[in-house]
Amino acid sequence: GYIRLGQTTSTLSGGEAQRLKIARFLLADLEPAPIGQNGKTLPRMFLLDEPTTGLSSVDNRKLIKVLQRLAAEGNTVVVIEHNVELIAHSDYVIDLGPGGGDQGGKLVVSGSPVQVAASGRSITGSELRRLFGLRAAATTSREIKAEISGAAHA
Repeated sequence: GYIRLGQTTSTLSGGEAQRLKIARFLLADLEPAPIGQNGKTLPRMFLLDEPTTGLSSVDNRKLIKVLQRLAAEGNTVVVIEHNVELIAHSDYVIDLGPGGGDQGGKLVVSGSPVQVAASGRSITGSELRRLFGLRAAATTSREIKAEISGAAHA
């Protein structure tokens, strides 16, 4: 496992601490959900910074399912992430770059994973095209959707 029984939380990595907080939220009602004026539970916001760090690909897929569940329950999930598999399962992507550090911080492209994959300026888009099994020359959302549709019917 990743965490030893009795391990103090101060020794956890950022990703481990975030995953522990998600597990706590999902497994126990330690904090009562806020209730709106209409008596219904209010949605929550989860802000995660690279939660896939240190996870195997099997565990990445489990995390993706958990995050999808949180979103399906009406919560907002915002993730800062470089893992292309998680990015591919996102509803909306904001790709900053074009590089890191002083070379980044500018909006390269935003939209669905398919729209990001259609961007010829985006390194993330290039990685998404490769993950989707698309040719590098497919550079519009329409072309990418057609390739995805064609692959699904093949």
